Amino acid sequence: MPKQEFQTEVSQLLQLIIHSLYSHPEIFLRELISNSSDALDKLRYLTLTDESLKTLDFSPRIDLTLDEAANTLTVADNGIGMNEQDLIHNIGTIARSGTRNFLSQLSGDAKKDSNLIGQFGVGFYSAFMVADQIEVISRKAGEEQAWKWTSDGKTGFDIEPAERGTQGTTVTLHLNDEGKQYANGWRLQEIVRKYSNHIAFPIFLTYDKSEWNAEEKKSDKVRTTEQVNAASALWRRSKSELTDDDYKELYKSLTGDSEDPLFWFHTKAEGSLEYTTLFFIPAKAPLDLFHADYKVGVKLYVKRVFILDDSKDLLPQYLRFVRGIIDSEDLPLNVSRELLQQNRVLTSIRTASVKKILSELKNVAANEPAKYLEFVGQYNRPLKEGLYSDYANRDTLLDLVRFKSTRVEGLTSLAEVKSRMQPEQKSLYYITGGSESLLRTSPLLEIYKRKDIEVLILDDDFDEIVFAGIDKYDDVDLKSVNKASTSDDLKSDSEPDQAEALKPLLDKLKATLGDRVKDVRASVRLADSPSVIVSDEEEPSLQMQQMLRAMGQKELPTPKPTLEINPDHEIVKKLLARPSDPLTQDAAWLLFDQALLMEGVALQDPASFVQRLNRVLEQSI
Repeated sequence: MPKQEFQTEVSQLLQLIIHSLYSHPEIFLRELISNSSDALDKLRYLTLTDESLKTLDFSPRIDLTLDEAANTLTVADNGIGMNEQDLIHNIGTIARSGTRNFLSQLSGDAKKDSNLIGQFGVGFYSAFMVADQIEVISRKAGEEQAWKWTSDGKTGFDIEPAERGTQGTTVTLHLNDEGKQYANGWRLQEIVRKYSNHIAFPIFLTYDKSEWNAEEKKSDKVRTTEQVNAASALWRRSKSELTDDDYKELYKSLTGDSEDPLFWFHTKAEGSLEYTTLFFIPAKAPLDLFHADYKVGVKLYVKRVFILDDSKDLLPQYLRFVRGIIDSEDLPLNVSRELLQQNRVLTSIRTASVKKILSELKNVAANEPAKYLEFVGQYNRPLKEGLYSDYANRDTLLDLVRFKSTRVEGLTSLAEVKSRMQPEQKSLYYITGGSESLLRTSPLLEIYKRKDIEVLILDDDFDEIVFAGIDKYDDVDLKSVNKASTSDDLKSDSEPDQAEALKPLLDKLKATLGDRVKDVRASVRLADSPSVIVSDEEEPSLQMQQMLRAMGQKELPTPKPTLEINPDHEIVKKLLARPSDPLTQDAAWLLFDQALLMEGVALQDPASFVQRLNRVLEQSI
């Protein structure tokens, strides 16, 4: 068979890996062992569920063989194996979008990029950092024919029929100058224990071990095979038996992350349902956290048998940053991916797991506030998604989310904001609709600052959608300062008199602005600015309308804002004194347009705005 060329992206990928990750090449062994572990997981599952493979003699193991004389390292397993098409699909081409994501995420920081390689499922190619030729001999379980794949990582690959006594895969690396440092048994053991100690299958290393010959008083090389990993389902052991280092090692084995997790939650449930969960919170948010095709971080086991690691039903989407394991005693081994959604056992485990994760986060927030701030620095936004999607746990999530505020530096909780309420204050307040700098300078905040009432600054672009459906925290009303209804905390006895006195001017402004506004009225929320726009309770703000249209919702109705003017402002007082002046029309539009600009909303007709502004300047100079 003639040499086949790599898919274009594979060639690009190989060059980037070889040249970008050169300072962290040891990850090649982590990735090859991880691939072998996946192959063993898949076959063990099939031997329990596939009638044609139930009689297969299967004792799963991974074998590393070092031949210093030949300068080769072999990684072999007796897992599910690959046939010719699998080899072409899995190694010669890339059918997953993950690779494109991987290429776009590379930063040039070798340590950071080495963590990415496992996340995006392209780890096999890292072996070309240490090898100038790789041979893969593989035989698929249930098939007789084996196949050999060979490549130098540059010019393409060859595939030809081969022989292999059992199912599984053997990867032979012909080490290059960079790889010679790994032609050392002690070095290989060190890497295995660092990255793969808790892989669930035994890893054996065959190498030439130096042993002291007492009679001849010299070291002899003795060919030795030793198990070099713990191969334990660590999560099934009691918490009292495990150290922090055990948990950290398992986390790194599961995720390929080189950093320690922020914290972890280990639970063994007994009773009507028996299961074990071990969840980790990564120190840094996964790079695909906000990708639609994010990689699931939780693996499902049944009685220690790996079932799957790509189901988005194991935890709700807003907890997609969680890494770890669910191991059930009650699920059937042959549960299909399609049936998982309807499975009552898994639904119960999921419900209990979510409550456990959130309650543990509350404990961290209460007992380790500095560490919790590290957590919300990475994951505050997904928790806000939970406020929108997880009604059952909304109260807990409201306690967990942190906010910017007009009162304090940094982030604060709703409980803390409630504790700082004024004695007569009836509601908690927040403002949405733009960047933090825009919101902090909004005219809407003026009266709250004057009355020393704290307001939350909600500057995430989806905050308005999330908090529109939340009307209380604890027993206190939660209100948006963007809305037209006036809070009891702002109402004054002089409000009816001011409205009556301003009526001629309000009528004139409303007639001038016409159908651009729903109403023009006197404001009780302004202290220093002459005007501001507000929306009705059930309507999205102008900022939100702009965002929804940018997302493709072209057929949105266009609610009209209400323009409020400040009765105490000098501009308004002067306009009130000369309501029939032709300049009042220009002033009406300028008051409206500047209110729009303060909201961060683009003007429909900038040219007219400039012309009006020039006319007013002419009159004033």
